[in-house]
Amino acid sequence: MNEMRNDQGNSMLRIAVPIENGHFSPHFGAADRFSIFEVDDRARCVVAHTSATPPPHEKGSFPRFLRDQGAHVVLAGGMGPRAVQILRHFGIEAVLGIEDGEPEELVRAYLAGTLTASGEGCAGGELHHCHDHGEP
Repeated sequence: MNEMRNDQGNSMLRIAVPIENGHFSPHFGAADRFSIFEVDDRARCVVAHTSATPPPHEKGSFPRFLRDQGAHVVLAGGMGPRAVQILRHFGIEAVLGIEDGEPEELVRAYLAGTLTASGEGCAGGELHHCHDHGEP
């Protein structure tokens, strides 16, 4: 994983959380914003928070947007297999199967190793009707 370093030489991570209508979005592709948390990886604490509006949702647009935002990790509920594959290609970890929560609390739980995530994204292969992601 590529890490940034701040002026003090500390390792910094960016963790993105999909947001829909002001709350955690259980589906990555339905997000109308992303909360992006800058984290001091050594101290395991949030040092900054921003919000960014992604481009219109099209195949591959959200992973490219998050790469351009410098994301290292995405905390999500459901996500199609193609998005997972693209994120991994960009070196971004996708943590899947999160049901709900306040974005900053999800990030804090991830940092503490206590985040509950099933690891399951969207399933269905050819029957996958979740925003028509289909298999990669």
